[in-house]
Amino acid sequence: MTGFELILSAALCLSCAQQNDTSLPAGLIELDANGEVVTISPELAASEPSLDDAPLETVKTLLAKKEKIDKLKEWIKGRKLVIATLEDYPLSYTVMENDTRVGKGVAFELIDFLQDQLQFTYEVVVPEDNIIGSREDYEKSLIKMLNNSEADLAAAFIPALSEQHSFVFYSTTTLDEGEWIMVMQRPRESATGSGLMAPFDFWVWILIFISLLAVGPIIYMLIILRNRLTGDDEQKPYSLGHCAWFVYGALMKQGSTLSPIADSTRLLFATWWIFITILTSFYTANLTAFLTLSKFTLPYNTVSDILYKNKHFVSARGGGVEYAIRNTNESLSMLTNMIRNNHAVFSKSSNDTFNLQNFVEKDGYVFVRDRPAINHVLYADYRYRKTISMNDEKLHCPFAMAKEPFLKKNRSFAYPMGSNLSELFDPKLLNLVESGIIKYLSTKDLPNAEICPQNLAGTERQLRNTDLMMTYYIMFAGFATAMVVFFTELIFRYLNSRHEANKWARHGIGRTTNGLSVRAPRWLRQLETDSDKQRLTSSSNESTITPPPPYQSIFSSTNRHQENHHKDATHLSKDRSLNRWRRAGQFGNMIGGASGSQFGALAGGGGAGVLLGNGHFSGGNGGAGGVRRLINGRDYMVFRNPNGQSQLVPVRAPSAALFQYTYTE
Repeated sequence: MTGFELILSAALCLSCAQQNDTSLPAGLIELDANGEVVTISPELAASEPSLDDAPLETVKTLLAKKEKIDKLKEWIKGRKLVIATLEDYPLSYTVMENDTRVGKGVAFELIDFLQDQLQFTYEVVVPEDNIIGSREDYEKSLIKMLNNSEADLAAAFIPALSEQHSFVFYSTTTLDEGEWIMVMQRPRESATGSGLMAPFDFWVWILIFISLLAVGPIIYMLIILRNRLTGDDEQKPYSLGHCAWFVYGALMKQGSTLSPIADSTRLLFATWWIFITILTSFYTANLTAFLTLSKFTLPYNTVSDILYKNKHFVSARGGGVEYAIRNTNESLSMLTNMIRNNHAVFSKSSNDTFNLQNFVEKDGYVFVRDRPAINHVLYADYRYRKTISMNDEKLHCPFAMAKEPFLKKNRSFAYPMGSNLSELFDPKLLNLVESGIIKYLSTKDLPNAEICPQNLAGTERQLRNTDLMMTYYIMFAGFATAMVVFFTELIFRYLNSRHEANKWARHGIGRTTNGLSVRAPRWLRQLETDSDKQRLTSSSNESTITPPPPYQSIFSSTNRHQENHHKDATHLSKDRSLNRWRRAGQFGNMIGGASGSQFGALAGGGGAGVLLGNGHFSGGNGGAGGVRRLINGRDYMVFRNPNGQSQLVPVRAPSAALFQYTYTE
């Protein structure tokens, strides 16, 4: 005999009347422990219940109950019962054999056991819509068949729902505690996070980002405040950019060129370093643990996940889940709005494989089904996929099952209101429940190992592109930001150049709007130099810029300049335009004149020396005086033109040669 048959035989013996066929020899005298003669066997005396000390009411109740049970046994013996059931594989379902509907599953194994004990026959019927039914879903339901006495018994694992109590009588023996489990597509990555973002929670990343932005300005302001309060000039305040760059560099574990002198500033820097050291240590450790030893978690584990994430899910039409949602006094009534928003779908198909492939695999829904049905459908799917590939476990187990139950409800048989079958069947069913036979029957066709667990231990954890996706995002964002800044610089440079070009075009190169001489921008100096060279080397008719005089003429005597000045009247305007180049040479002629100006003397006489002093000469031209200066290691003659601008004329030979070449060649 098999183990199951032994257990079943033991249950049968418990439900049978105590019988003892052992007969003692006639005339045998039995003695008890005290040596007295006994009239019955000690075993029978120990097992025989005594009613001598029982109350009279209890004795009458027991006798009445026993008499009633005996009458029910006589009544049901040979009677044909109508048993209704649901298509709920593997707990209850039907098949057609010789045009007769035959009940199968755990429920009908229990019915067959009762049939053997009580000697009745039965026929199986199924409600037209294969639903349990409710007050608003009454037609073509199981509870209608029971309430209208169309069936004597509902042999199915029916959840005990509050609204259905007013239509049917549930068995006093609870067959099991039903658990409805969620099944979904196996995600490619754990719900705890992916790659570089996994070690820390979302709010931890937010606070790290805020600290990265805030610490730099805080350090900058504290340094400024410290310098103003103490008046200490040793610690020079760092710029805001330097402080922000120090914070970012410390986060990347890079050094810094900043070397604070003040103790308070050093403490600020050291505090940030300690914070970053601890933070990066935790991050490195958690990242290593996540990539090697992390536990795979699903995105939807409880009803709250379905509700808050507004996830679509599917369940059986007319089952316990649907009525637990639709009834306001049930535990899942908070999901009522999901039915209105079409996020909850109730399939009319009783084929779980069809629902799994069409709703879960194709549409990504979460499938809610009771645990025995889920285990059987996943095992059947696993065996089928095993024939396709023997080694790829990800192909074998494309679905994952949540750990937490979606719904828990006690399940039992149901009878019509006022039926006496409960008194006859429930005690025997209770013996089967207590012996563990019902639990065994619901799992006997399944392997002992867990089917497609969440953690597929057979495959090694390898890094995928999804794990490194954050690094790709960071690189892309960095390069994209650099390109945007680069093109922005080009645009602003172009706009500034257009603005400067328009200004020089309106007022002349080297001139402002009020006519003052200014230094042209660097980008325009080369253009200015090249254009001046081209204009100076072109013909006099086409030239619009008066070239400077020869270098020797600047420091020549006044008489020679005056002779050249009065030599030809046609050159008067040209001499006046070049007058600013000759004033430095005119100073020497005014020394010791009648005007009495104190300009000093030119070394070497004749206007060819170093002019010292300051003042105004009394010539007809009326210009400013000049003085010799040493600027950047070079000698220059400095004087002021009529516009008030300082002019420099190189004096020494190398600078003079460059000056002469620049403006004449």
